[in-house]
Amino acid sequence: MRKTRVLFVCMGNICRSPTAQGVFESLLAADGLDEFIETDSAGTHAYHVGEGPDQRATRTAAQRGIDLSGQRARRVTVDDFERFDYILAMDSSNLDDLQALCPEQYRDRVRLLLEFAEEAAQLDVPDPYYGGSRGFEQVLDLVEQGSRGLLQTIRQKSG
Repeated sequence: MRKTRVLFVCMGNICRSPTAQGVFESLLAADGLDEFIETDSAGTHAYHVGEGPDQRATRTAAQRGIDLSGQRARRVTVDDFERFDYILAMDSSNLDDLQALCPEQYRDRVRLLLEFAEEAAQLDVPDPYYGGSRGFEQVLDLVEQGSRGLLQTIRQKSG
């Protein structure tokens, strides 16, 4: 059986998308689904390629038992659109960047993560980079909502 593949995308791949990947992986592990679903994260820009996640993101995630330490930033490639089943942008600007790069036949794979959140009051996960610790807490809360809904959607499609 082919693994479902999920790619989380933000601008620099050091705050929101690695956090989303870590949250989603922790949900998969808790449900024993980590061998069936492959995850990765990437950025629409190459500002931080090769770097680990922002220390504030890593610290905030660790406070909730989520380990981001093994991740390294990379930029989205055209091959990602074929490889991944779900390509999930953190905000509408990331979504626009992805859609501009995405080949037509894969457009249905590109969405906002928070479209999957059941009770989302917003569709954008705000970039916490220039803010304080509360912004990183908010990112965790939002990506957890989106990740739970995404996992439910994948389960329903897998039967």
